[in-house]
Amino acid sequence: MIDFQTVIDALVHWGAHGVLSASGWTVLAVTLVMTHLTICSVTIFLHRAQAHRAVDLHAIPSHFFRFWLWLTTGMVTKEFVAVHRKHHAKCETPEDPHSPQTRGLKALLLTGVELYRAEAKIPETLAKYGHNTPNDWIERNLYTRFSWQGVALMMIINLTLFGAIGLTVWAVQMAWIPVMATGIINGIGHYYGYRNFEAPDASTNVSPWGILIGGEELHNNHHTYPTSAKFSVKPFEFDIGWMYIRGMEMVGLAKARKTPPQLILGELKAVADARTLEAIIANRYEVMANYAKELRRACAGEVARLKAQGSTAGKAWSDLRVAERWLHRDAEKIPANVRAALESAMAHAPSLQKLVAMREELRQLWTRTNVSAEQLVADLQDWCKRAEDSGIAALREFSLQLRAARA
Repeated sequence: MIDFQTVIDALVHWGAHGVLSASGWTVLAVTLVMTHLTICSVTIFLHRAQAHRAVDLHAIPSHFFRFWLWLTTGMVTKEFVAVHRKHHAKCETPEDPHSPQTRGLKALLLTGVELYRAEAKIPETLAKYGHNTPNDWIERNLYTRFSWQGVALMMIINLTLFGAIGLTVWAVQMAWIPVMATGIINGIGHYYGYRNFEAPDASTNVSPWGILIGGEELHNNHHTYPTSAKFSVKPFEFDIGWMYIRGMEMVGLAKARKTPPQLILGELKAVADARTLEAIIANRYEVMANYAKELRRACAGEVARLKAQGSTAGKAWSDLRVAERWLHRDAEKIPANVRAALESAMAHAPSLQKLVAMREELRQLWTRTNVSAEQLVADLQDWCKRAEDSGIAALREFSLQLRAARA
């Protein structure tokens, strides 16, 4: 005979605790693992493999990532790819789908998902930027056609496994990408943080340790080398997404197509030649990052000189402190409210003015598109000669480094 009270008690227990009857700590651990898996699916599959073609994935991880993203985000691959590619193509302009520089940081943090969805509904965006994305039977008939049913299925799974707390687990899963990727990366990653390179936009590295958001924290590195499968560049940086890609490479499930270039120094040449120019242009971001170090070192030297003279206050001191932070930046990236201080700092230290002027001349080697390669080589040779004859140690050492560069 059926004991209905027992059945009712069992149903109540299941509703409260789910079939796993997991402890609170277990539920928390499972939630963290699932959200981490989601962010890894976004960064490895959607971002690096699909949007930028930086890594080729085997069918096994590729299909798994697609299925998991259908369950946990409802994002359609073609839509994500199209919106993201347009972001790179129109970065920091009014046409950028999600730039805090044009729309405001608050809009990205609070309405970033709506901005993404609005852009994803524009047929021209999908047609122009969404090419070469999955278009097989399962994509057309399940992932794209029934995109919201995946997240509904995920809610049912969570409720079954964990009971009532499963709704909270599901809510965290649904909020994870909008908050972490849309808010932090698309918002803060173009507003606050540090920059390794003078990329032609406002991208920043939110943190040197790319763990919580799968490596996407290294956003300035990514915008500098968008087709690289690896986001970490400096020795102190860590990209967990790249660690997973390398692990998949070892077992034949992935293959990185490109990583950040590295400036190679060889034998010092008597004069810079066409190969030197080729190496400098190919590694221009690293070249300018190295030049920035020399500029900051020169500013620090001037500060030390004032300190040795017993002067640790006054306008010259404060202006040089400002210069140490901003003088190495491209002119258009320097805020208007600090330009007067920079001019004053250069007036106090003429060597800084020379370093800034020579920096701009060096940058013109790859920004002048109407000049022949032969003329650019001649300009590089002239630049090196003037740098080495300048009497400024930083310029001379940097010129010698350039003459040792090889492709």
